[in-house]
Amino acid sequence: MWLAFMEGEPTVRSYRHVAFEVAEADVPTYAAALQALGAEIRPARPRVEGEGLSLYFHDYDNHLFELHAGSLAQRLARYAQ
Repeated sequence: MWLAFMEGEPTVRSYRHVAFEVAEADVPTYAAALQALGAEIRPARPRVEGEGLSLYFHDYDNHLFELHAGSLAQRLARYAQ
């Protein structure tokens, strides 16, 4: 996976975001790479047990992205309980 960061006029921040499914073991590697690129990693938010680990970050233009350790099906199943 690769991400392209482009500088430009920043957008207004919101919770709208794009999520990517990743392996939980890879999250620290992605976090280190994002920090090296200067991405702003958001503080962890409280999670529902069983929902899976997420790493949220903003790019230079204030777009919000999520790296989520778990599938959409797993997350929806957890919310349905």
